Amino acid sequence: MKIILPLPGTLTSLFIVAMEQLLFDVESFVPWRVSGPYRRAAISAMGSGALAVTHHRTPWKPTAVNLTDDQRRRLRRTGQHVVVSTTAPPHKLPAGVQAARAAARALARECDGLLLDPLTGATILTCGRCAGEPTDFRLNDDWLSWDVQVHDAATCPPWDPADTGVCDCLRVTSRGLRRFALPEITLDGAACAHNLCATNLLRAVAHRLVTDHLAYLAAHPEATEREIDDFLRIHPSDQPDGGLPFGVQLTPYDADLGELGRTGTIRRLRIGPPPGTGQITCLKVGPPSGFPGSLNDWLCATQTTVHPPLTLIGCHPATPPRTPAVAA
Repeated sequence: MKIILPLPGTLTSLFIVAMEQLLFDVESFVPWRVSGPYRRAAISAMGSGALAVTHHRTPWKPTAVNLTDDQRRRLRRTGQHVVVSTTAPPHKLPAGVQAARAAARALARECDGLLLDPLTGATILTCGRCAGEPTDFRLNDDWLSWDVQVHDAATCPPWDPADTGVCDCLRVTSRGLRRFALPEITLDGAACAHNLCATNLLRAVAHRLVTDHLAYLAAHPEATEREIDDFLRIHPSDQPDGGLPFGVQLTPYDADLGELGRTGTIRRLRIGPPPGTGQITCLKVGPPSGFPGSLNDWLCATQTTVHPPLTLIGCHPATPPRTPAVAA
């Protein structure tokens, strides 16, 4: 089966820099003081209107953002914020969003601000080795985060590492693929003890999807839609530690509803746009057609063939997660 992905005319991406006070004019700072290889790109983007920097003399109000206690204290002390936004057609990816984030990094360093990505719901480091925007695009450079959720404890039997088919409380959903004109991806219905395995698998799927998608956009700049197969082959190069290839099934999915008939409660991650727009907002990742075992069997099989024993890589932590978290 083929899945049709509509491609928007333009995409907008935002970065927030929250600071206690701003002692300089942002328009004189950006793009002229953006360092390294992104200065020329920032100058060009500002000139064309693709890059905008707006100063707000009010605190930024976070929503669905995962912060440490120290970061929350820093944010509470801030009184102003700057919005760095970029708007460009999809075939300009990833250069446009890299230039925008480079500008936001430079601003955050100059004013000792907190740099946040509202789409991933995470902060971006701006000190030490992470001070500058990397020259090469890599998806694992804070472009993606993970919303990890479990149904309430009433729906989950006692954890038994010998029985991978009992528990189905876990759902892991990506945050950030929308930036690249892709649906988010989710794995729903695995055992809650498998959170790390599920995230590792989804990370490999995301890497393959983004790599193929950026190549397609560059080769077809005028395209208004893209057709992909519902079966995706994951190669060793898609996996951080290498390994043998495996296949996954992709199914259009409503992440706001979850599985029909599931009991218990779970916080819903809204990934928009609203229903009725005809856009696929999420793809469910699962075992390929004909796999004989359960979702948990398949999930562990993709790990055990090429990795150390599951107990060594965290596939079965002693205490399954019970609170929402965003994993980098």
